[in-house]
Amino acid sequence: MSSMNALLLYCRAGFEKECAGEIVGWASELGVQGYVKAGDQSGWVLFQADTQAEITLLTSELPFYRLIFARQWIQVAPLIEGMPEGDRLTAVKAVVSKLAPRYSEVWVETPDTDADKTRLGFCGRFTKPLTAFLEKNRQLAIGSAAPRLHVCFVADDAAYAGISDPHNSALWFMGIPRVRVGRDAPSRSAGKLAEALMVFLDDSNQHELRAGMRAVDLGASPGGWAWVLALRGIRVTAVDNGPMAAAAMATEMIEHVRGDGFTYRPHHPVNWLVCDMVESPSRVAQLVAEWIARGHARHAIFNLKLPMKKRLEEVRRCEDIISKRLEREDMRYTLQIKHLYHDREEVTLCLMRDKD
Repeated sequence: MSSMNALLLYCRAGFEKECAGEIVGWASELGVQGYVKAGDQSGWVLFQADTQAEITLLTSELPFYRLIFARQWIQVAPLIEGMPEGDRLTAVKAVVSKLAPRYSEVWVETPDTDADKTRLGFCGRFTKPLTAFLEKNRQLAIGSAAPRLHVCFVADDAAYAGISDPHNSALWFMGIPRVRVGRDAPSRSAGKLAEALMVFLDDSNQHELRAGMRAVDLGASPGGWAWVLALRGIRVTAVDNGPMAAAAMATEMIEHVRGDGFTYRPHHPVNWLVCDMVESPSRVAQLVAEWIARGHARHAIFNLKLPMKKRLEEVRRCEDIISKRLEREDMRYTLQIKHLYHDREEVTLCLMRDKD
């Protein structure tokens, strides 16, 4: 079998430094030594270790959801380079036939940059003969517990081939959830909350967000986030001095309260707090932590707008603010942080109190 002693991580173009810093930090914590290759605006990072066993250790001991800036991670073999334009399949088949005995799925991908996405049509066409080869070779077992096969073309004549564990990786092609909120959404930001709900809520906790619940949306105008919740049957108090979009108010599930998101407090506890205010990250982190600590809301989804420099450090600082406040109440909770596809210079957090 080909040695897979490297880890390929997808990220948003421009966030390679943060993605690289994060994986190096986690690797060091687990005693895995390595170095990173990260091209500016490339949309991917390569973490290189000495042995395949070290990469296997890293991907088995570290839950993928703990990574903030990585959209996907793939244990990969050395780069397949110099493939002739007329026959890339031969070189790829030679590698993938040796990576694993079987695969549960085949994804032929490309980094998410404007230049690289021009290859998506080719990736789709390439998938068919590669799948046919694996079927003939009896290496394809759809729906099995076998690893997923990825082939990522980082150039027209170069690709990484490798595997991911379907139970400890992103569930979506290229690591991007396909979210559609409709043309009548009050704002582009509606896609952020819709994606957050898809990423953060699964079979284990989906019951925590259901029709009939109540929520508060701080800094709600023009109402994109409140609208997403309202469509799920949740009654929302939308707090903002600015106007709400007609589409949001037409749901008849939203009450608009003109006020300051930092001073507003509900008369009765609510199930969810959501917040997409353009404010300093630490101030928002403190506000949300206070809401949860005082029992104004049980769970929260919120954004932190990041500075241009030291983004990862700022996220860690806000994480510390939240943990210190909730520890004072001896409160058990789960905090997930992700740089979502719909996020730009921000990350989205989901803070959920554990069952008492």
